Amino acid sequence: MTRSHQWSNGLMMRLLIGALFAVVSLLTPILPQPLAQTQAQAQEAVWSELQKGGVVVFRHALAPGTGDPASFTLDDCSTQRTLNETGRSDAKRIGDLFRKKNIRVQKVLTSQWCRCRETAELAFPGKPEDAPIFNSFFQDRESEPQQTRAAKRLIGDWSGPGTLVIITHQVNITALTGIFPSSGEGIVVRLEGDAIKVVGRVRL
Repeated sequence: MTRSHQWSNGLMMRLLIGALFAVVSLLTPILPQPLAQTQAQAQEAVWSELQKGGVVVFRHALAPGTGDPASFTLDDCSTQRTLNETGRSDAKRIGDLFRKKNIRVQKVLTSQWCRCRETAELAFPGKPEDAPIFNSFFQDRESEPQQTRAAKRLIGDWSGPGTLVIITHQVNITALTGIFPSSGEGIVVRLEGDAIKVVGRVRL
């Protein structure tokens, strides 16, 4: 092969590589758009459901640790895991987000655990009501089926006019939805037949 042929082939290869990079660079900003659109549509569906008077089930805000101490007493917050400063800040942000989205919160039900009560009160001052069916069954798994059935009935019976907010625990939400939520995360749900349908998630 002559030097001119080698030079010509090398030039052609460089041109092809350059053209390939140019195409990739043009396509790169476009590729994420369908995903972004899907996420935006999912969030739109979530807030639309709540504006119509839906139901959202929140895990309490951040309370470091797992379970509760052996000395746990329901009416004594000093014996329980409680919110840290991040948890308190996040709880307030939940309420701020709902106000920003103009969500009319009609009712707030909470587990009797202090970390749930505090989350509910910081997010929606003056509205929380104790609801024992949303108490944690982390250390009493035998009560899970009964509590989950009762929670489904309550969700199915809700008809507004405003939104129902429930503050509870990871184990309760997982039993209802199959989702393991983060601290302070909400799952928007509705009952369809005998099954809980997940409409979407509310994340800070």
